[in-house]
This record gives sequence, structure tokens and C-alpha cells, in this order.
Amino acid sequence: MFFYKGATAQNAPATFTIGDTSFLLNNQPFVIRCGEMHYTRMPRAYWQHRLRMAKAMGLNTVCAYLFWNYTEREPGKFDWTGQADAAAFCRMAQQEGLYVILRPGPYSCAEWEFGGFPWWLLKDKSMRVRTQHPYYLEASRRYLLEVGKQLAPLQISKGGNILMVQVENEYGSFGSDKAYIGQIRDYLKEAGFTVPFFTCDGPVQLKNDIRPDIFAAVNFGGNPESGFKALRAVQTHGPLMCAEYYPGWFDSWGRAHHTGSSQRVIDELKWMLDHHASFSIYMAHGGTTFGTYSGANAPPYLPQTSSYDYDAPINEAGNATPKFYAIRTLLGKYLQPGETLPDVPRATEVQAVPVIRFTAAASLWSNLPPAVVSDTAMLMEDLNQGYGAVLYETMLPAGGASVLRFEDVHDYALVYINKKQAGIIDRRKGHFTVDIPARTKAAPLQILVEATGRINYGHLMHDRKGIHGKVLLDDGKTTKELKHWKNHPISLGDQTIPVKYAPLSKTQLPGTGFYKAVFEVQDLKDTYLDMRSWNKGLVWVNGICLGRYWNIGPTQTMYLPGCWLKKGTNEVVVFDLLGTSSPELRGLSKPILDSVTEQRAQGHKTAAQKWLIPPSRAYHTGTFDNSKEWQTASFKPVTATYFCLEALNEFQHQPYASAAELILLTEDGKEIPRSAWKVVYADSEELEGDDGNAANLFDLQFTSIWHTEWQAKSPKHPHRVVISLGKAYKIGGLKLLPRQDNPNGRIKDYRLYFSVTPFKGL
Repeated sequence: MFFYKGATAQNAPATFTIGDTSFLLNNQPFVIRCGEMHYTRMPRAYWQHRLRMAKAMGLNTVCAYLFWNYTEREPGKFDWTGQADAAAFCRMAQQEGLYVILRPGPYSCAEWEFGGFPWWLLKDKSMRVRTQHPYYLEASRRYLLEVGKQLAPLQISKGGNILMVQVENEYGSFGSDKAYIGQIRDYLKEAGFTVPFFTCDGPVQLKNDIRPDIFAAVNFGGNPESGFKALRAVQTHGPLMCAEYYPGWFDSWGRAHHTGSSQRVIDELKWMLDHHASFSIYMAHGGTTFGTYSGANAPPYLPQTSSYDYDAPINEAGNATPKFYAIRTLLGKYLQPGETLPDVPRATEVQAVPVIRFTAAASLWSNLPPAVVSDTAMLMEDLNQGYGAVLYETMLPAGGASVLRFEDVHDYALVYINKKQAGIIDRRKGHFTVDIPARTKAAPLQILVEATGRINYGHLMHDRKGIHGKVLLDDGKTTKELKHWKNHPISLGDQTIPVKYAPLSKTQLPGTGFYKAVFEVQDLKDTYLDMRSWNKGLVWVNGICLGRYWNIGPTQTMYLPGCWLKKGTNEVVVFDLLGTSSPELRGLSKPILDSVTEQRAQGHKTAAQKWLIPPSRAYHTGTFDNSKEWQTASFKPVTATYFCLEALNEFQHQPYASAAELILLTEDGKEIPRSAWKVVYADSEELEGDDGNAANLFDLQFTSIWHTEWQAKSPKHPHRVVISLGKAYKIGGLKLLPRQDNPNGRIKDYRLYFSVTPFKGL
């Protein structure tokens, strides 16, 4: 199909099959050297450049997610044009001499809003995604049939370049209904796909979705030998493939920017190549999650940044990094006969933009859309709204100092009394109360709730936005439910409420609302908007939503592609939840990706907490192996709601403790659900030098870790993490995955504590 010496693809039909020991391209062994890049995360005008970068790095294939919610934004209305033209992306890849591995979903994950599912599925209160729920399956089939119309003609067997198609994605981390996987596979067949299908999952989850009639690949971020051993345990024949190999990691608001070691990546890619294993680097190029499509993880709830730089070898702006050149050098030694590496494309140009001063503004209070009146606060989905915010209004009765209590708020709320801010609720922190001062008469209560991304991974994905449940006013004597709400749906992002601007007066700034400016450029070059003088919100340039910003970091800039600028006059609009006293911007020539200003805000140790349980109360003691592999401990079953892991030392005699994942097992060896787990206490967490939050122990991500402090200070052992399981379980075992990138903090001797009630002192 391809002449390796050139970048031009032929359109003659070819064959791609899965043999007993290798992939076969036209009956010849073929190693897939793949990298993930998402056409939605890079401007269409830059697709060709990014694909040429992938080819120059030494890849022969690109992996592409489709995001269902990007193309079916309303039920039954599909749009595959412009930025959503997946077929055009695949054809362009073929022109550049690259094959494609297609990942159509219906579930994708990818730190993308709701894992790629359209928000309107949640209008059905009975909805259970990734199951055999009838409406979910009906909608999934409709979507996949449309995918087939667009992309089935581009399969390799028809002269295109699509080698394989993934069935769902990492389903084993969610469920074990293998009939469901078969149903999605059958929809893809019905859609016209005839190339090989595959599933993929992490080493531990593989057993949950493996089917003998669908090829399986494994995902990992380190230790390929162990990962492929797990794959061989469930699939004894066929080529080895890592469908997601992580060279870096994504970022979440309030957490440190992630980076990954280039040498580790090179060593592990070399191991795979030496063993003729195929791989896909996730991500080869991360790009940017433009608009309101960045997702969130939970528990705990952690919304992700719009920058999806990922510390990938091709950076957010599409340019080569040292990691890129190291991989290029390595892959250049493993080319197939007749294959050559093209030159590295020229870097995209950048520019600094002088100060932009805002001249017009529109207060949110003066531009509220009509309200929907209801007895109780309504969820965003019930207001037929996908993204943005909702302003809730009711009356506070006269009374003494009180506490306003919410059952739950998704995700970030500003509470006002008569338009004067009284408090903030941040779902990340898990506190849903606001102190209300005494009132001599009734006063208007306003609650502005912003959606900051639906959960994209795990068991908490049915993430409806807004105020959940009752809103209660507690004065210490009586508790009153507040009713009679006005619900104002404030759409933001690709669709934004219409507003009327007025000249901006620095003596009377509008606070919460929209700020508008114009600026001039002569060069259509990339730049990075410096958002450090703003608070929290969204940015549009020439009508295109660049994404979310939040001054807590780590990202402090917004990537503005030069192809979205106009020579001459350009317009920028900023929506800020809190308003700013300094409404101005400038464009920088470099991004700021690693500046966290909310230091230690999400740590789990407070001054009042102190571990008071003596070692004699330990239920089980043991020693882990000095290994990267999963560590297992078994013990006499015990009933508990609270659990403590106490690390006594580590193998290199350093003061640190670290671990990637923690799983508890029932007495019959089944994994205990972790969706309700919460960290009650951690004696030490590194929150400045890296993301060492203890909640990483159960975030389902093998690359993120709990790590005790090492930058400012290094407290000595023992180190403890206490976790609430949400309810009582009978526990008979534990599995712990050590950190995968290096041995620092690898726990040696340990003690385990269990209790039905909270531990003393916590």
C-alpha cells in the first residue's frame, strides 16, 4: 500500500491481519510504531504539520479517538465538517504515509468531557452508560452506523489506511459485561468495518473484558515486561501490543504539572522494539482541549486543564522537544526495509503580543437569560443545557446567623446575598456549606454554579451538573428547605448566551461577566495569552472558544494558534466568574504550564489531626518485595469502614514513601469498589514539587502516585494514609502497585489497621 521511501500513499486495497506471533501487512510481519494525536485537539490548519511531525519522529501509524459528543451535539444531528472531519484527517494521514488505528468509542475517556459521551444522554434519569441500557445501546448504534458511513470506506482493505478499529475503551476498569463488548463489536460490523477489532486495558483489568473472539492489547506507563506478561496470561497467542504507552501525563487544576523521564521512555520503547512488540505512544502530541471539552477524574473530583501538553514528545504547539529527538534517534534504528526518516518539519512560529486593554464589558446580572421557575433547584441537563453555568435565585428569610447546606454541588459555586458574594463552594474540596450572616429582613439569594467538566473515567461518570438535592438553611435550632427557585441557564463555550456590551469604566467594573477587547496583529503566528491577572473562566478569540483558565494553575496561559488570528483587527472576549480589577491581556512567546498558586490546598492533614493508634493495634504486618510488580497481602477477614496503610521504611533507606495504586479485596478475592473512597488523613504529601496527593492511590491511573514530601522537607518514617471506604466491607486482602517510574519510596515493611469507626485522633 505504501512506498516507504516517499510520503505518498497508494490507494490499492491491501491486507492487514493478526497472525500467531506478529501483525501481517500484505502477509509480511509488521511492527506498529504508533502515536496518538486527536484531530479535535489541534486546529485543522495544523493537521498536516502535526502528521508530518509524527512521521519525522519515526512513527508509521497514528491513533485517533473519535469523540461522540463532538459530532452529535444534538440527538440525531451529526456534523462531520470542519474541525470534526475525521475522514479528512485520516485521508491526510494517508497522504503523509501513515496508517491509522481508529478508536471510535462510543466511550473514549482521553480526559475529554464525559469520556466523549454526549451530555444529552443524562437527560434520561435512568441512564446507565457502558451497559445494555436500551436507550444507551440505541443511541450508540445510531452513532456507530454514522461513523461507518464516514470511515468504513477508508479501511486498508478498500484502499484506505485504517488498520484496526477499537471496540469501546478500557472497559475492564468499569465493568465485566462481555456481552456488552460483543454488542458494540457487532454494531461496528454492521457499520461496515471488516478490519481487525481490538480491546485494550491495563494489566489488572484485562481479565474483565477479554474475549477470545476479539484481539486484546495492554496499556501501561512503565515496565513493559510485566505488562506483556499480564497480557500473555489472558491471551496466549498473537502479537504483543501496548495500545497506550505513556511518555508523560495530563494535568489537573490545582496540581503540579506532570513531566516524564525521556530516558525511561527510550529504554522501554527499545525493550518493546527488541521484542518485536507494537506500541502506541499516548500521547505523541497532546495539543489543547479547546472549548468546554476538558473532563475530570474522581474520586476526588479533579477537573483537567485545557492544556493537554502531556509532556508529549511533540508539545502543545506542535513542536519538537528533547524527548522527540531522543525517540527519533531510537526509532531510526528500527525502520523497515526501504523506510527512511523524513526531515523534521519547521517549528510553528510564535510571537509576543503587546498589552491588550479591554474597552467593553457586559455584567452577567444585566444579561441573564429568562429563568425556568421550579419548586427545587434544577440540574443543568433538565434545563436542556450542556455546558456553562446556571444561576439559581430564591429568597432568604429574615433570621440570625445560619449555615447554608447543600447535599452536593457540581462543580464550582459562588454564593451571593443580594449580589454580594458570601462564599465559594469548590467540589474538589468536598465542603458544601456556606456561612450566612444574620438578616433583619428577607434578602435575595443567588448561587452561580459553573460546570468544570464531566467525569470521564471510572464509576462516577453520570455527572449531572448544578445543585443536587435540597438546599437547607440551618440556624442551629431549625432547618428549613429553600424552595421557589428561578433557574437561569447560562450556556458558555461553543454556544454562548447573547450579551449586550457597554463601555468599560475602571471606576465601575462589572464583576462577574464578559470583557471584550480588540487587538491588532500583522503576523499570523502562535501566542500564549497570559491569564495571571484574571481569576477563573473562559476565553474566546474571533468567536472561537480557546478553553478554560483558572489562576490556581498549573496552567497560566491559553494557547492561541496563529491560524485562528486575522491580519489586522482581532477580537478577544473573557468571561470571568469573579471579575478583575486589571482587565488586560498580553501574548507571551512561551507557555506557563507549571505555576501552581494554590499550594497545599488539597492536602489531607490538618493541624487538628494526629494519629493516636499504637503499633500494637495493627491487624496485619508484612514486608513487600523490592519490585515494580503488584504486591499482594492476605490475612484473616476483618470487617472495616476505615483502613490505614502504615509504611515503616523503604528499600533505599530514604525517608520517603510512595505507591501508585491500592486495592482492597473481599474474603473471596474480589476487588472492593473504590468509587466512594476518601482520604481521611495522610501524614505527608508532596504537593509542590510534584503531584504526590494520597488520593492518587485509588484514581485508577498507574502513572500518578502518592509520594511523601521531598522538596521543602522530608519527614521520616513511619508514613500513614487513612482511607474511608464509604461503608463497611469484610476485607481479606490487599494489592499495592509500587510507583513505576523509579524505586524511590518503594515501601518495604508495613502495618495495616482496620476499624468500623474513625481512628482515634482523626
